[in-house]
Parts: sequence; C-alpha cells; structure tokens
Amino acid sequence: MDLKLKGKHALVTGGSAGIGLAIVKGLIAEGVRVTVPSRDEKKLKAALGELGAAVTTLVADAGTAEGAEAIIKAVPSTDILVNNLGIYEPKKFEDITDAEWFRLFEVNVMSGVRLARHYFPQMLQKNEGRILFISSESGIMTPGEMVHYGMTKSAQLAISRGMAEATRGTNVTVNTVMPGPTRSEGIVEFLQKMASKPNATPEEAEKEFFEKHRQSSLLQRLIDDTEVANLVVYLASPLSAATTGAAVRAEGGLLRSIY
Repeated sequence: MDLKLKGKHALVTGGSAGIGLAIVKGLIAEGVRVTVPSRDEKKLKAALGELGAAVTTLVADAGTAEGAEAIIKAVPSTDILVNNLGIYEPKKFEDITDAEWFRLFEVNVMSGVRLARHYFPQMLQKNEGRILFISSESGIMTPGEMVHYGMTKSAQLAISRGMAEATRGTNVTVNTVMPGPTRSEGIVEFLQKMASKPNATPEEAEKEFFEKHRQSSLLQRLIDDTEVANLVVYLASPLSAATTGAAVRAEGGLLRSIY
C-alpha cells in the first residue's frame, strides 16, 4: 500500500533506539526524509549511520529548552512531528523526589510541548500536517511502580486532545499512540529488576510481569517496536486524514480510541 508520504519531512525525537528508531526506519521506507535529534552523537551515528541520505542527525537535547531551540533553529519547518522522547524508572511513590517528578515532566512532556508550540501554528497556516505523541497505556492505567511516569503519559493525552480542538475543519491532525509494554532498549533489564526470582531469565521475567502486573493485557507478551511503528507511520500519512483527536491504544491488533 502506498501511504502517500513520499517527499515529506518528519522530525522524530528519541529516534536513535527502540520505538523511535523503528518509526524512523518505517518513515524512511515510505520515502520520508527524517531528522533525528539526540544529545548523544556517538549513539546517533551507531544507530542511524547506515540509513543513508534520507536521515539527518542533529546533536541537540530535546529534553531541555536550549535543545528545543537548537532543533527549531536547525529545522524551521516540518510536515510531521513525532514526539517520542521519553524516560522512565520504577520507583516507590514515597521515594520519588521533587527533582525526579520535574525531570520526567521536563523530558517526557515539555519536549513535545516546546516543539509542537513552534510547528503547530505553521501546519494550521499551511492547512496540512501531522503531530503525534507517543504516550503509553500507563497514561490511562498508571502503574503503581511508576506513578511519575504515568503522570507524564496522562499529560500527553490532555495536550494532544486539546491541540486537536484547534484543528477543526483543517487537514491537520493531532493524535496520541499508547503502546503497551514494548520490547525495546532497557525493557529486559527493567523487567528483571521487578522479578521476584533473583537472576531471572528474560523469558521468566517477562512471563511474571504479565501474570502479576499486566493481567489486563490481551497479548500477554511484549509488543515488538515495529508493530508500534507501523501504526505511527499510518497515522503520519494522508490516509489517516479522518483520525484526529484520538488516543489510540495498540494491543493485539485492535485499535481502540478512548475518546
């Protein structure tokens, strides 16, 4: 299927690993030119060096105000903005410090806000564009072991839905994708830390996680990052023109809008 994306430009934050990297590769496969900012130049080159001229790397930290300014200066306009940058950590609620609350909000929420604040008015003026927030099912089912992370994912839902109100009658869409637990960099170590058995294998840790902490999951397994990327690439395309203001949860092949 031709998604009608050839010749478009996308800016993807957090695009040097995991879901972000899968999104970058998926967009490139559809003929999109992609810019990927990261604070880690070595990681950028290692992850994206073989993707050719279709991808442009940019050393800038989207999780800071200064980094966002640098990105906007280097990329004044774009057709597609994918706010994928995000960090997480398991921690008891009572042990989360003020600094940790603000750190997750700064990186997970404000990185998208700052970039969208610049590109969104341009898209409305052109009457064309796509903004996507990569949230998480944690935005509607906050995990007890990561309350501060869940808070940031809920915030993304509110921001994207509010922005979508301004797109009425236009060809601009704003949507949020909420993946369940996804097999990406760091997830295996995260699950092993949560496992009750010392030195649990990755398979044992994954099985226990879903049995004890994600009983509601239809899949009962980690999602592959390419499965998330395929949905994101579709939502970035003109073929998704009738989908806006949605928070789409991808699980078990079923797309569910919570609005």
